[in-house]
Amino acid sequence: MIKKEVLDAMNEQINAETYSAYMYLSMAAYFENMGLSGFAHWMKVQYQEESAHSIKFFNYVASRGGKVLLKAIEQVPVDFDGIVDVYEKTLAHENHVTSLINNLMNVAIAASDHASQNFLMWFVDEQVEEEANVEKILSTLKLINGQGNGIFMMDRELGQRVFVDPNTVA
Repeated sequence: MIKKEVLDAMNEQINAETYSAYMYLSMAAYFENMGLSGFAHWMKVQYQEESAHSIKFFNYVASRGGKVLLKAIEQVPVDFDGIVDVYEKTLAHENHVTSLINNLMNVAIAASDHASQNFLMWFVDEQVEEEANVEKILSTLKLINGQGNGIFMMDRELGQRVFVDPNTVA
């Protein structure tokens, strides 16, 4: 049985992961409206990843005998000041999610919940990857000043991203 403090924190994380998914879908819509289908596709894959993370937490809580409590999702941003702004907000958000995962790990450690610590290590590693991916894109965007032919090349490249569901990988 999962300890109450860990359960409460994981239910908060389910909400945070769902918020993240919705935020990335909003960013995808922004890019679609700009005619940047590759950037939109990249954000749709982010949406899928965050949705999968939410389900991963959901399934874990249920498997430990905990009750999943779904809460309302806060309104996500819908207006942005260009491509660079979107990725700066994406990086800031991923940094925030990293802090949430680290705090969740601290709760599991304090509760001596070794199973949850083991489960959370996947998310710790995932956040390192998430931040690095966004930093790379943001660095390239800043190099080309967020404009010009480089945007079209990036659009084509980002449109090639493939979603891999972590809930189905053995």
